[in-house]
Amino acid sequence: MEILVLCLATALAQEPRVVMPAASASSAPSDALLLGHSRWTTADGQPNRCRESQGEIVCTSGSGDIYSAEKFGSIQLHLEFNVPVMPGHKSQMKGNSGLYLMERYELQILDSFENPTYVTGMLGALYGQAAPLVNAARKPGEWQSYDVVFHAPQCDAAGKIAKPATVTALVNGILVQDHVQISEKADQQLKKDGGQGACPPGRIRLQDHSGFKDAPVTVMKFRNAWVRRLE
Repeated sequence: MEILVLCLATALAQEPRVVMPAASASSAPSDALLLGHSRWTTADGQPNRCRESQGEIVCTSGSGDIYSAEKFGSIQLHLEFNVPVMPGHKSQMKGNSGLYLMERYELQILDSFENPTYVTGMLGALYGQAAPLVNAARKPGEWQSYDVVFHAPQCDAAGKIAKPATVTALVNGILVQDHVQISEKADQQLKKDGGQGACPPGRIRLQDHSGFKDAPVTVMKFRNAWVRRLE
């Protein structure tokens, strides 16, 4: 009987749709949305203040955070980034930025090559919540990558989180977060708004780590960003 049920289930299963893989490391799958310079805005939806140079998005301190023009729920995301060489700085003052999912859950971007800092604030960390499994940082000035699978939180009718978000992330092709459940308790934004506003969809955000006393001038570069919506 079990074999019959299994055969029926297999016969009725819908055939997966076709997605053509990326033709090269600098391209994207056929169903991906490319997040080039024009796909990013300011917080209020105005054109971003970063500059475009040969396919790269170059963001200097003071240009402000940039946000994806579209909102997303669960996604697969690829982002390449280049942190500057800043020999006169250390810890959180050295190549600091951040990749935010739904504007609120931060995967840290930092120069973590021979640059000690607290473990939940280094490259590959789910900021303030989970240290990376390993330090997979390349030297500053070299291109690096994030590959992320993010499952957005599920909310009840009242807008409260019923099922927390999870994130899996690779830095430079190396697993650093393995299906980590995002903690409401550790989420500072959720503490501020009591859990409201945490329901999908939300924008992807790239951080401008500036605006505080003695903040160093940091020039962050991004390229080859793409996103796939997960069904």
